[in-house]
Amino acid sequence: MSISEPNLLPARMLNEHVYCPRLCYLEWVQGEFLHSADTREGSYLHRRVDQPRGVLPAPDDDDAIGAVRSLTLSSQRLGTIAKLDILEYDGGVVVPVEYKRGRPPAVPNAAYDPERVQVCLQGLILRDNGFICDEGAIYFQEAKIRVPVPFTPALVAMTERHVHEARNMAEAGQIPPPLVDSPKCQGCSLAPLCLPDELNSLNKATDARPVRRLLAAADTALPLIVSEPGAFIGKDGEVLVIKVKGEKVAEAKLYQTSQVNIVGNVQISAQALRTLMDREIPILHFTPGGYFAGVTRAHSHKNIELRLRQFEAAREPATSLAIARQFVWGKIKNTRTILRRNTRLDVTEALDHLNMLAAKVTKVPTLDALMGYEGLAAKVYFGELPKLLRSPNDVEGFTFEGRNRRPPADPVNALLSFLYGVLCKELTVTSQAVGFDPYLGYLHQPRYGKPALALDLAEEFRPIIADSIVLQLVNTGEVSRSDFLIHSNSCALTTEGRRKVIAAYERRLATEITHPTFGYAISYRRAFEVQARLLARYLSGEIPEYPPFRTR
Repeated sequence: MSISEPNLLPARMLNEHVYCPRLCYLEWVQGEFLHSADTREGSYLHRRVDQPRGVLPAPDDDDAIGAVRSLTLSSQRLGTIAKLDILEYDGGVVVPVEYKRGRPPAVPNAAYDPERVQVCLQGLILRDNGFICDEGAIYFQEAKIRVPVPFTPALVAMTERHVHEARNMAEAGQIPPPLVDSPKCQGCSLAPLCLPDELNSLNKATDARPVRRLLAAADTALPLIVSEPGAFIGKDGEVLVIKVKGEKVAEAKLYQTSQVNIVGNVQISAQALRTLMDREIPILHFTPGGYFAGVTRAHSHKNIELRLRQFEAAREPATSLAIARQFVWGKIKNTRTILRRNTRLDVTEALDHLNMLAAKVTKVPTLDALMGYEGLAAKVYFGELPKLLRSPNDVEGFTFEGRNRRPPADPVNALLSFLYGVLCKELTVTSQAVGFDPYLGYLHQPRYGKPALALDLAEEFRPIIADSIVLQLVNTGEVSRSDFLIHSNSCALTTEGRRKVIAAYERRLATEITHPTFGYAISYRRAFEVQARLLARYLSGEIPEYPPFRTR
């Protein structure tokens, strides 16, 4: 893909290009961004200079003296745009001042090249708008020190060269490779998106060096789940308020909420809905039985480049099949692990059979044949699942005679269906956050209203997340017959039953494990995002194949 007419290059993006071209591509071309503690602090410190103030005088006003805050100017010659924190003017001479957190570094010029180039570009834009501008300045807020940045011929040449390189990079439509074992990655807020060490490891570009854990610190925001029939979600300032029959029963701070899950007949106010959309907090909708019905959110992700690649791959049968094989292979291997770990009975024949099927799916010639092997593996796996459950004498009513659904006919199937639905919604949210269209998959074919890609990504996690939670809930007695509404031909969880299942699900997702491919500690919730991003990197041609998440 190419960008025939890239937007004006922001001066801040030129800063990123000097620091790391890949970072510039992720932010400018693909529209990716993640806050870190540093970026949040920087935004807070910028709050004053981000408030526009003052009027820019004409370039030929020799009597004007003063300053303008938060001024935006562009240069058509350079194809660039800049938002100046402060522009000081004295007669016909102007000086752009860039605010930075921290202290001046102990390097030549008392400032790093990315910041000097950023200020220099501001100066060049001012020159193209008719002003006299021979130097700028960087003001370090913590130290309260102002560092001058003279626009020497060498700095101007470096700035114009990077402008040219950044625009050519965007027009080429090819993301630059990640840095190799660079200390810059350690403090980069976009490391969880970029995955530099992970990609270099998969491409064998790091001489078997350990993969550093570059993921951002754990997000303190958690899902809000409301399942009480007749409940109402409203908003009071920065807090979501949950009421039942007019009485407040719970509340959740907006900044601590990652998503809102509405199960069954729950109402939400227009004010709460609009605020959640403004904050880019998705609202997930479920039927009372746990079927994932849909998602409400604001605009889709800006990364149209990824969605174009996603659709192009879906039109290529060979590429679709290659991706689908990996999903099924990972799922079969993980079902085998669940069987091996959770019973003392002899399941050797089933383990061997699953190994054989996993080997076959890596060479299967068509998607139909792949689905056939996936069905055979499921039959083998679910045929052995009763051996993983306690006997009916120990846990009354929790027998399993095979997978059934729509509606599930017994408690075990009701648990499986509910958790598969919750897992599907999790991967729908994750795939959208990464930039995918969750409704276009490779193993699951497009169908109206079905998040096919989310179902694809969920395959390898079904055994180790959903099935594992079912075994835990049943075998430890965390759920009982009273947690289910059982009719002649259907079974569903009660409100209290859903609460127990969701609590177990959230504990499971928060569990830290050792990543089977990269070796660092990671939660299952973070692992979902890593897998989705690895699929994106495969589609962009950065890694040779999509690596499934296979637990050991």
